[in-house]
Amino acid sequence: MKNLITRYTLGVLLSGLCASFAAAQDVDSLLARIKAVGKEGVGNVEAAKAWKELVAKGPAVLPDILAGMDDASPVAVNWLRGAVEAVHDKAIQQNQKIPVAKIEAFLNDTQHAGHSRRLAYEMLVKLDPKTPDRLLPKMLDDPSSEIRRDAVAVKLNYGKTAAFEMKTAHKDFYLGLLKHARDRDQVSEIRDVLKKGHAVDIDLTKHFGFVTRWNLIGPFDNVKGVGFNNVYPPEKEIALKAIYPGKGTEQARWREHATDKELGLVDLNEAIGKLKGAVYYAHAVVASESERSIDLRAGSNNAVRIWLNGKEVFFREEYHHGMKMDQHVGKGTLKTGRNEILIKVCQNEQTDSWAQQWSFQLRVCDYLGAAVPVTNVTEKIK
Repeated sequence: MKNLITRYTLGVLLSGLCASFAAAQDVDSLLARIKAVGKEGVGNVEAAKAWKELVAKGPAVLPDILAGMDDASPVAVNWLRGAVEAVHDKAIQQNQKIPVAKIEAFLNDTQHAGHSRRLAYEMLVKLDPKTPDRLLPKMLDDPSSEIRRDAVAVKLNYGKTAAFEMKTAHKDFYLGLLKHARDRDQVSEIRDVLKKGHAVDIDLTKHFGFVTRWNLIGPFDNVKGVGFNNVYPPEKEIALKAIYPGKGTEQARWREHATDKELGLVDLNEAIGKLKGAVYYAHAVVASESERSIDLRAGSNNAVRIWLNGKEVFFREEYHHGMKMDQHVGKGTLKTGRNEILIKVCQNEQTDSWAQQWSFQLRVCDYLGAAVPVTNVTEKIK
C-alpha cells in the first residue's frame, strides 16, 4: 500500500511538472509568434491570433510578457505593451490576482531592458501609489534613464520643500544629488541652485565629459554627398605633418582647435570658415587609466561618422535634422593608456538659412551618461 501511495504521489507531481512545462512552452510559442511581426503589416494576422490567446491566459503571464519585450523589435514591443495593458486592465476589472512580487522582482533585475522594466514600474505604481516613495530612493543610479530620472525628480522635489537645519546641509544635499543626475535639465537645475544659493559654479562641459581640444583637417569634397562614403586620408592614417589634396584646388592640412563654448561645441563655420559641400575631420587623443566600456555620445546637425581607435562605432548620413546633446551614441572600449577618437563631419550644399549650421560636440561617458575620467592628450602640431 505504501508503495502504491508513493507511486501515486510521484505520478501527480510529474503530471503537474509536465503540465507546467507545456504551459510555459505554449506561452513561449505565443510570444515568438508576436515577436515575428514585421513592418508594413508583415505577420499581423498570426500576431493578432497569438495576442488574443496570450491575453486570455490572464495575469499569471505578465512577467513572461515583460521578459519577452527585452529582445523584441520596436514593432513587437508595441504589441507586447498592449498585451500587458490589456491583461492588467482586465485583471483589475475582474478582481484577479496580479503577481506583484514577481513583477517587482522583474523590475529589480537590471539585466532586463529599460523599456520592459519601466512598464513593470508603471504597473506597480497603478497598483500602489506609494510605490515611488518606496522604490525610487534606491534607484538613483538605475540603468533605465526614465526610472533614474524619476528617482532624481523625487529628490529634487524633496529639496524644494524640505527644511534643512544648516545651509551646509542644503549644499551637500545638492552636491550629492549632482553625482546621480544625468539629464541635462536636471543637472542644470541643480547647478542653478548651487550657484545662486551657495556660490558654487559647476562646469557643465567638464561635468558631462565633453572633449574640447581637437586637431582639425579639411576640406575634402562632399559635393552631391560623395564625401560621406569616400575614404579620405585621415581614415587611413593620422599624420599631423601631412598635407593632402583637398576639395578643388585646396590643400588639406591639420590645425589645432580648442573650444571654450559650453558643452564642448565645435563650430566649424567659426573655426575654418563657411564652406558648402565639404568634409572636415576632427581628431582627439584621450588617456585612460584602465580598460573600460564607454559611450561616445555626439550631437551634430550634419552627417557624421565616428571612430574609436580605428574602429567605426557610429555613422548617420542625414543633414540638418536638428542638434541635441547625446543624439548619436557609439559604443566602444577604451584601452589602458592612449585612445584615438576621430569624427567626420559632412556639410551639404543647401543654401536655406536653417541649413547653415556646421558643428558638432562629443563626450566620453559610461552607459549611464556619467563622464568617464580621461585626460585629453591631443598632440600639438609643431
